[in-house]
Amino acid sequence: MRAEPSCPRCSLALHAPNLWSSAWVCDTHGPVQPLQPVVQPTRDVLHHAVTTAGVPVWMPWPLPKGWLVTGLALAGDDRTPGRAVAVACSGPAPLGGPCDAVIVAEEPGIGLGARYAGLDSLDGGPVPDDRAPDAKITVAGHPTAVWSLPGDSARDSDRAIYVGEAFGCWLWLVLWPETAGFLLVDEFKLTDLRASGREIDLPFGALSPRLAH
Repeated sequence: MRAEPSCPRCSLALHAPNLWSSAWVCDTHGPVQPLQPVVQPTRDVLHHAVTTAGVPVWMPWPLPKGWLVTGLALAGDDRTPGRAVAVACSGPAPLGGPCDAVIVAEEPGIGLGARYAGLDSLDGGPVPDDRAPDAKITVAGHPTAVWSLPGDSARDSDRAIYVGEAFGCWLWLVLWPETAGFLLVDEFKLTDLRASGREIDLPFGALSPRLAH
């Protein structure tokens, strides 16, 4: 049985478009961009995301040593380009042990990044306008500021949450465990796979359970 799209903000099942409305509707959040079912990452799955996304498909490149691509998630319907893309990667953490990362590019108002961050906010609104950035990373060759956010509850203290803006979209980096934020201290670089100009040979691993949270 084929899995159905879900709400990008809370993962609940959606009401599909019908004769009276062209929107996908969540009982809690109203009309939303449907989050398509997450599947095992493969070269074909990645190619589909790259060719259908209307937002950047951010990939850490070069990948940190020992890391694998462990999933992709796309929010949007089949009538328009994808409005949000999440890329999951997994590998060794900088201070030892395993690490998971979910990197999200999304248009304002989608809510996918906040969902993976475990936040109740819709976008990156909790960042004060006058607060200095907590880290700077390289995004498509440009230095880009990101701010650290606290989780909304003790449940969310297991992750590091960073948010910024790049190419007119929200940029979220959510890393487990919380100490994995040290990855951003080094030269952390993101490449938009839509504009890389060549096909990057990426190693794939098992599907990350983080994308289903």
